[in-house]
Amino acid sequence: MDWQDIRKHYPEQWLLVEAIKAHSEAGKRILEQISVINTYLDSLSAMNGYKILKREAPDRELFVFHTSREDLDISERQWLGIRGIK
Repeated sequence: MDWQDIRKHYPEQWLLVEAIKAHSEAGKRILEQISVINTYLDSLSAMNGYKILKREAPDRELFVFHTSREDLDISERQWLGIRGIK
């Protein structure tokens, strides 16, 4: 699905979504096709769901959005540094 279709199906909700098809362009992440993983009543619950799933499957491209956003404007960040081992 694309973002506009998702907004119609899930009005005023927090969503955990996965990028099925995406690419980078001019420092932005463009999500061409996304899938809704779960819906949440609040941002805290959505972020907790994100953390659990990301820990289980770190290679999946996951995002948390509220459907009040008209467009997905996702800036890419360059991560520098060392991650701790758990």
